[in-house]
Amino acid sequence: MAQAKDGDRVKVHYTGRLDDGTVFDSSECGEDDCGCGHGPLEFVIGSGQVIPGFDAGVKGLSVGDSKTIHIPVDEAYGERMEEMVAVVPRGDLPAEMKPEVGQQLEVTQEDGQVFNVMVTEVTDETITIDANHPLAGQALNFDLKLVEIL
Repeated sequence: MAQAKDGDRVKVHYTGRLDDGTVFDSSECGEDDCGCGHGPLEFVIGSGQVIPGFDAGVKGLSVGDSKTIHIPVDEAYGERMEEMVAVVPRGDLPAEMKPEVGQQLEVTQEDGQVFNVMVTEVTDETITIDANHPLAGQALNFDLKLVEIL
């Protein structure tokens, strides 16, 4: 039976958990025909479309195989970097903006590069934004099932 390898386009069902067991994402909601839009993740192994540890975890699986993998921080989203947290004066924001903790914002740098940040604190004078990935600094665990090699 064929095994998934670099360059293969695959479909994988997954459930992602933190070390404490908290589920942070899943391709299956558990409901039949719920219409939620979830389904297997499709990607090309080795293309950089998924985090390195996920890529490595799928290699060698055959269609129908399942396994659980542990991905250390350095093969997931990396360590949290405090230099990616900034405090911005409220006066630097558009007057109509009403920032809230947990809100995602798009920031455009002077060079035109756009990236996402999360508002982590709001005061009368400032907002604190964090450009770290929400899962940065976390080891991740995935239950994987290879659904298809395309």
